[in-house]
Amino acid sequence: MAEDMDNVIKRVAEGPESAEADGVRVKQQPLTQIIEADKHLGNKAAGRNPAKAFTRVKIVPPGTA
Repeated sequence: MAEDMDNVIKRVAEGPESAEADGVRVKQQPLTQIIEADKHLGNKAAGRNPAKAFTRVKIVPPGTA
């Protein structure tokens, strides 16, 4: 995409839902759909790198500090 999704979300949140001028009507996508699309694209990008699927976790058994 040409624009970063953070900028798109910010622009949509600041702007009006719809506008009309000279007989031309423009309506934006709802903000909830844009946020869902951002989450989807983030999940899709995370799925491309299988190394990120594994995380390091320190296991501490109970009773030891």
